[in-house]
Amino acid sequence: MRLPDELRPVLSALHRAGRPRLVGGCVRDWLLGIQSSDFDVEVGGVNFATLHEVLAPFGSTDVVGRSFGVIKLRLGGNEYDFSLPRRESKTGAGHRGFAVEPDPSLDDLGAAARRDFTINAIAYDPFTTALIDPLGGEKDLKARILRHASPSFVDDPLRVLRGFQFAARFDLTLAPETAALCQSIATTFKELPVERVWHEWDKWATKGLRPAQGLAILEQSGWLQHFPELAALRGCPQEPEWHPEGDVFDHTAHCLEALTKLPDWTEAPPAKRRLLSFAVLAHDFGKPPTTRRMERRGVMRWTSLGHEAAGVAPAQRFLESLGAPLDLSPLVGPLVMHHLAHHHSRNGLYTDTQVRRLARKLAPATIDDLCTVMVADSRGRPPLHSPDTLAYIERLRARAKQLSLQHAAPTPLVLGRHLVARDIKPGPSFKPILDAAFEAQLDGNFADEAGGMTWLQNHLRHRYPNLA
Repeated sequence: MRLPDELRPVLSALHRAGRPRLVGGCVRDWLLGIQSSDFDVEVGGVNFATLHEVLAPFGSTDVVGRSFGVIKLRLGGNEYDFSLPRRESKTGAGHRGFAVEPDPSLDDLGAAARRDFTINAIAYDPFTTALIDPLGGEKDLKARILRHASPSFVDDPLRVLRGFQFAARFDLTLAPETAALCQSIATTFKELPVERVWHEWDKWATKGLRPAQGLAILEQSGWLQHFPELAALRGCPQEPEWHPEGDVFDHTAHCLEALTKLPDWTEAPPAKRRLLSFAVLAHDFGKPPTTRRMERRGVMRWTSLGHEAAGVAPAQRFLESLGAPLDLSPLVGPLVMHHLAHHHSRNGLYTDTQVRRLARKLAPATIDDLCTVMVADSRGRPPLHSPDTLAYIERLRARAKQLSLQHAAPTPLVLGRHLVARDIKPGPSFKPILDAAFEAQLDGNFADEAGGMTWLQNHLRHRYPNLA
C-alpha cells in the first residue's frame, strides 16, 4: 500500500510500542485500485495513555474520543485517526445507543467483528505487508458482495444506508442473509437522525458510479418503503412502445446509470454531481399520480399527462425528508418541471425568445443542467436509442451557448436606477415598468443597456406620457 511519507515515522514509532494496522476504507480502496486519502490506524497492545504519548511528538493531537479510544493527529495539512481496538454493546435505540469499551488485548477477529461489512473489516500490516482478513472480506470484495461482518450488524440501523451508498460506489450486490437482517430492522429507520440519513444519500449522489445498485439495495433490504416518493415508482406502468425497459422505477435506474457515464457528471465537482443525481432520480416523481390508461389516436396506451409539473411537489417533499440542504430543492424543482422541454420544440429548433425564457424559468439551475438531465432521460430506455432526441437536446445546448445562456439565466438590463435617473420616484408604477422592460428584453427587443434605454424612452412616451 502506498502510504504518505509523513505517516511512515509515526507508524514506526507505534510499531515499537504496539501493533499498528491500517484498517477500514483505506484497505478496501487499495484492494480496489483506488488511491485513498483517509488512512485510519488501529493500534493493539497499548493503552490510551501510551498511544497519546507516542503520537504527541509528531504534531497536534485532538483527543476527540477518549471513551472510544480515538486520537486525531494533524500532520501538515492532513489529519489521521488512531484508535484502540474496542468492543461495542447495544444499550439503547438509535445510531448512538452503544457502550464502547477500548480493549488493547482484543484479537484481530474480535476487532474485525465490530465493523459493518466484511469488505470494511480487512486490516493491513504495514511492516509485513500482510492482509489480516479473518472474515473473508477480500473474497467478498472480489465477488462484489456486501456481507455483514457479524450478527451485531442489526444493532446499528445506519449500516443499511451505508450499504446502500457502498453498493452504488463500488458496484456491490447484497448477500441474501444480509438482506434478511436488513429487513428484520426496517422499523428502526425512524431512530436515525436526519443528518445521518442525508450523509449517506449525499455519498450516493456524489460518489456513486453505479447508483442503480444502491436503489437495488434499498429494495432488497425492505428500506425502500421509507422513501415513499421513490417507492411509488415501482409498479407504475409505462407504455412499452416508448419504454420497453419496464416500470418507472426501472426507467429511473437506467437513467441514473446513463447519467454517471456522461462527462457532464464524471468531470463535475460534488455540488454539480449532487444536483444532477437528484434531478434525474426525481424527474418522474410525477408519473404515479398522473399515469392513466387512455385512448391516444385510436390506441389504448399508458399516459402520464402533466407529470412534469406534478413531480415538483413530491421532489421537494423527498429532499426535505432526507434533510437535504435548503438550496438544493430550488435547483432540482425547475429541472423536474422542464425535463421534457425538448419535446416542445419544432424539430429541435428553438427561437432566441424560447431559449431566454427557458433559461429564466430554470434559474437558479441552468440550460446546461437541463440538457444533461434530458440526455440521461433519453438514454434510460434500453434497448431504445433516439438519435433525433439527442440531436434536439444538443441544438438547445448550442443555441444557449450562442446566447451566453448555457450556464446562466438572463438578468434585467433596465433597472430601478434607470427610472430614478429619469426623475421617476419609486412607487407603485416601478414594478410594472420594470416587468414590461424585462419581458421586452426576453422577446429580443433589445440586447444591451443602450437598447434598453431607447426602449424605455419609447415605452414611457406611449404608456406613461406623464412620466416621460
